[in-house]
Amino acid sequence: MPLIGVDFGTTNSVVAILQGDGSVTTRRYAVGQADLDVFRTVLCFWNEEKHGRIVRHHAAGPYAVEAYLDDPLDSRLIMSMKTYLAQRSFTQTNIMGRLFTLERMVGLFLTELLGRDVAGARIVAGRPVRFAGEFADDAFGEERLRASFADSGFAAIDVALEPEAAGYRFARTLTAPATVLVGDFGGGTSDFSVIRFDPSGAARVSPLGYAGIGIAGDTFDYRIIDAVVSPLLGKGDTYTVMGKRLPVPPEYFAGFARWHRLSLMRTPRTLREIGEVAAASAHPERLRALIRLIEEELGYQLYQTVSAVKAELSRSETAVLRFAHAGIDIDRTIERQEFEAWIEDDLRQISATIDLALTRAGLRAEEIDRVFLTGGTSFVPAVQALFAGRFGVEKVSGGGEFVSVAEGLALIGRDRAGP
Repeated sequence: MPLIGVDFGTTNSVVAILQGDGSVTTRRYAVGQADLDVFRTVLCFWNEEKHGRIVRHHAAGPYAVEAYLDDPLDSRLIMSMKTYLAQRSFTQTNIMGRLFTLERMVGLFLTELLGRDVAGARIVAGRPVRFAGEFADDAFGEERLRASFADSGFAAIDVALEPEAAGYRFARTLTAPATVLVGDFGGGTSDFSVIRFDPSGAARVSPLGYAGIGIAGDTFDYRIIDAVVSPLLGKGDTYTVMGKRLPVPPEYFAGFARWHRLSLMRTPRTLREIGEVAAASAHPERLRALIRLIEEELGYQLYQTVSAVKAELSRSETAVLRFAHAGIDIDRTIERQEFEAWIEDDLRQISATIDLALTRAGLRAEEIDRVFLTGGTSFVPAVQALFAGRFGVEKVSGGGEFVSVAEGLALIGRDRAGP
């Protein structure tokens, strides 16, 4: 019976499979020319008329992104499903005339994530120490997570804490009890857990404190767009109406906070309004470039380009943002110190969230024995410096930045099963 670790994330999800020799591999997904091991946590629904009947379709992950970009105005994109698991106020939603419970939506997503060849597998799923939401009911959140897996065909699953899984390989190297701060940086959220690992105790893992914040990789991407791209598309410009100068509406650029919001601006009314403002603008070519960006559905491509620039700034002191499509031509060298200035306030908020996790654990920074960081944003030098400055560089380590939670879940399942 195959054993599978499932990291069902807010922004991205990963599946890890335990092999017969004890090694762990991640499930991969062929999307065009790409071969991905990270699966976007999104669903897309759309209707199609066939022979006088309306046929409902859905897709998940990167295939949902493709379907949505094909026809954003006549489809429905569902994101961040995990954030509602522990919210009793959210039970169901109407999607194109049909009611869907949250468990059904997550079940549909999990079916596509896991694939059709894992029937009978043993599943170990991750869950946060504290689910998202101000009035989150953690027991209810886990109950609905289990129900979602049951909907996808897995009536019984094991559950383990995500921060335990994130640091599992690392924790197995410990020879004595240690208090560890685990920082898990996702696409949409950053989570910090203070955990006591005791390699010799019966209860090997004891969560002590937890805090999370909605600042992570996607936020850092947006800072680059806001500072470099948006001004070239008209942000901060003015236009003239009846002799009065007015600022270009800032809501035109709010869509850049999430790539899919740009698609929702592709309506005749919105595009006509932007065109009218462009005609009266001091720099009409900039807003016309924004119109082309929206019409040509380039938001997702822009975000991918920016994300690659962010990754390069983690390796080098400078990176070049090149984006040339549909008459839009951006060629800008970005220095790491610029980027760090743009995310300075975000880093302060992350630091305050770490303080909250320590406070909830009843510990001071000097009482943390080790720090384990995972997630792509943990590569950012300013993030590394934040932890090194607070806890000491000798205490900080990382690994498996994108797949460590899923791999850890699979290994936890192996160890729970015993010899």
